[in-house]
Amino acid sequence: MRKLLLYVALLAATTVWALPYVTPPQTPRKPADDKRITLNHADNLWFNEREMSGAQRLSGKVVLSHAGMVMHCDSAVLYNASQTFDAFGHVRIVQGDTLSLEGDRLHYDGETQIAEMRQGVVMKHREQTLFTDSLNYDRLYSMGYFFEGGRLVDADNTLTADWGEYHTDTRKASFNYNVELLNAKFRLLTDTLHYDTQTKWAEVVGKSNIYSGQDRMYTEHGFYNSDTEQVRLYEGTQAYGKDRVMKGDTVFYDKHTGLMEAFGHVSCEDTKNKNLLTGDYAWSNDITGEAMATGHALARDFSQGDDTLYVHADTLRMFTYHIRTDSVYRTLHGYFHARAYRTDVQGVADSLVFSTRSKVLTLYRDPIVWNDKQQIVGEEISVFLNDSTIDSAYVDRQALLVERLDSLHFNQVASNQMRSYYENGEMRENQALGNVMVVNFPLEKDSLILYQNYVETAKARMFMANKKLQKIWAPASQCALYPIGLAPKERTFLPGFAWFDYIRPLSPDDVFNWRGKRAGTTLKPSIRRSAPLQNL
Repeated sequence: MRKLLLYVALLAATTVWALPYVTPPQTPRKPADDKRITLNHADNLWFNEREMSGAQRLSGKVVLSHAGMVMHCDSAVLYNASQTFDAFGHVRIVQGDTLSLEGDRLHYDGETQIAEMRQGVVMKHREQTLFTDSLNYDRLYSMGYFFEGGRLVDADNTLTADWGEYHTDTRKASFNYNVELLNAKFRLLTDTLHYDTQTKWAEVVGKSNIYSGQDRMYTEHGFYNSDTEQVRLYEGTQAYGKDRVMKGDTVFYDKHTGLMEAFGHVSCEDTKNKNLLTGDYAWSNDITGEAMATGHALARDFSQGDDTLYVHADTLRMFTYHIRTDSVYRTLHGYFHARAYRTDVQGVADSLVFSTRSKVLTLYRDPIVWNDKQQIVGEEISVFLNDSTIDSAYVDRQALLVERLDSLHFNQVASNQMRSYYENGEMRENQALGNVMVVNFPLEKDSLILYQNYVETAKARMFMANKKLQKIWAPASQCALYPIGLAPKERTFLPGFAWFDYIRPLSPDDVFNWRGKRAGTTLKPSIRRSAPLQNL
């Protein structure tokens, strides 16, 4: 009966001390081969049934052993009936050649094989050392746990927490509440951490931050390797660098290679150069400055004042030049189904390239560019942007400028090459070079259209003001003036004429909606160069 009462009291005390402790797996405990606690040595031994019933008091170089464990202390009280003992003063437990446990006080139960060490506790296991003031070590499950704060130290890492456990068989540790993992490379703060001291992989659960130099990563569930500095983050992930912010549902990062992969709701922002890349999947390299995004990929450039340029394509790739210098700049490549939107200019093409240094947006393969009521088509179009609006546009091969006056009348200029210049977002001059054809509907003072001009020349310059054509300059040319509605059809609509309002992006969100040209309206690329034929 006394043994039962002592055992119940011991369990109650353990429950109070180790409130946060998670109960180990409920597998049957195996009894020790050596069921009895053995007294190996003591300088002094006292026994008084009246003072301490069933207890032997030991002092002076006390040595006890049980099931492969050897315990040293200054003094002890041994209860043979319950097979428990209390030890005091310079207590030290040794188990094999890999585990030792030191402290000022110890209570040991030979039946459960649980050692409860208190005050100045130091547990050493291979290369790991655990410091705490209250530690329970379960020999059957090879697990020690603390609940009043502890610190685990190995060759490279220091891990502190309010509560934790360490398994000597698997060399894995779990920590809760105010957890900090610190080494020379990084600092990790979290609420819950599971750490494998052999593989150096740490799993964090809950709001967690990883600091490494100027970089910071936030996640609510992730894995971090303190040796290789590899990161796998799965919930609420955000990565902050010196000049960048990256987010995603799932992020993989390797600091040594600089490679980062992100999946789901991905965004990568360059705070210095003021651009943002988003998509369903992204890949980047911190060392080379290269990045790629696919799946609803969208690039935003807000480095040019209040307006933002939105660019979408099936795949977006960004390249960085002169990285980590004051001359750094980037180029954005978009392909295929590329669409761009800004308040003053919109564009559609098969592919495009944008440079942050020259502020040039170049569109390739059947491109179209719109500005207000004007539309430009050609084989290749380059749009030059300044800090606030469009500056100029260059069109090479099969250039066609169309200005919509109303649903029936369109001013048109066709040439081999075209240069358009803008002021405050409005075209002020247009230069056409090579095989120039012009269809123009002059507006009367009351905005009526009475006549139609047709011009053929080698080159022409057109000057506009207040969105109206003021004059046309051209060398010797062939001209014709027709009353409205009487001009031949081929001189009313130039070859290749089409008004692509159904393709034009109407908003930032509309860049995701691809609408191709109708059949028969696509350009047939001209042959720029051909290899000379060789006669054998």
